[in-house]
Amino acid sequence: MSPVVDDPGAQIASLYRSDSRRVLATLIRLLGDFDLAEEALHEAFAAALAEWPRSGLPANPLAWLVSAGRFRAIDALRRRARFDLAAAELERELATAHAEAVDADAAVDDDRLRLIFTCCHPALAPDAQLALTLREVCGLTTEEIARAFLTTAPTIAQRIVRAKNKIREARIPYQVPSAAELPSRLESVLRVVYLLFNEGYAPSVGGSLTRADLSAEAIRLGRLLCTLQPHPESAGLLALMLLHEARRPARTSARGEVVLLDEQDRTRWDRAAASEGCALVEVALKARPVGPYALQAAIAAVHAEAPSAAATDWAQIVGLYDVLLGIDPSPVVALNRAAALAMHAGPAAGLALVDEILASGELAEYALAHSARADLLRRLGRADEARAAYRQALALTRLEPERRFLERRLGDL
Repeated sequence: MSPVVDDPGAQIASLYRSDSRRVLATLIRLLGDFDLAEEALHEAFAAALAEWPRSGLPANPLAWLVSAGRFRAIDALRRRARFDLAAAELERELATAHAEAVDADAAVDDDRLRLIFTCCHPALAPDAQLALTLREVCGLTTEEIARAFLTTAPTIAQRIVRAKNKIREARIPYQVPSAAELPSRLESVLRVVYLLFNEGYAPSVGGSLTRADLSAEAIRLGRLLCTLQPHPESAGLLALMLLHEARRPARTSARGEVVLLDEQDRTRWDRAAASEGCALVEVALKARPVGPYALQAAIAAVHAEAPSAAATDWAQIVGLYDVLLGIDPSPVVALNRAAALAMHAGPAAGLALVDEILASGELAEYALAHSARADLLRRLGRADEARAAYRQALALTRLEPERRFLERRLGDL
């Protein structure tokens, strides 16, 4: 034991912020139940507040907390006036659990990875995957999650309860997939992490252009995946998030207004994040076949390495989008390729593709498609058509800074 803790409250609070989700992940594995593990986690930290001021900080605080939580779960089961056969069986299993399951930091980290894959199991609905990951892996409260996605706390709570029930009823295994299963299972995890990042980097609604807290949490999860389960697409996603995040300081003016990529002050970009992202792109592109996150990261890297918008290698970006369209033929990728082609071959070439995409009806309700069309019409001098397209985009935009940007464009015309 170390000497008596000088400020136990502050140290335990710091430990809760930094490591409570690691402890929770192991308790979920040992107890086999999300809610019981959550109760045990809080009981363990309460026990630490009572004990550590007298006995000092343990040599391995995380193992102490896991053990304390586990035994308090056993006590809670014993105190219940009635419990069924399953609860009694669980009590016996907990009482004889192997000590090595909680003593090694590596085991605790493995448990975090198991928890991510469990929360993102494809049997769960996508919105439930995201809510459960934010709650159990990231530690956000239901109120914080509800605020992030502009819904109510009861709605988020219902999603989480349904997801937990599904895990219990379907007996979804609490484990990292085998090597054979990993590619299909990893896709769900990466999708949830990227959804979280996008909601922080470019929120769908609200008064702020960015939510740095959500983006930072997504990057933390991306780093965790790369560390605990290295995979080229994990590296590709982390690279993509870092390269986008590097541009955050220049994406808004001092008044919180939108600053487009070609108008951004590139000296304000976070060069450390951009350099790390570019290095990860090189790792991700060595895989065969190259995955969609790696290709998107490669496109972002071309932007990061260009000293100005005019000096950007737009031909290379169009070529990368061609490859990306071959493996991910989505209308949004096609729209992004059209925007890149407009920079490479002129606005008329880009407009023809955007009109083709909108004519298909797939992006009829997508504000960015109409704003992209409006911008190309503006650049071609077709002011009346540009105004109509900007109005269409404005009618579909719910993010206040973007609405103000579109209104300024309309005013300029």
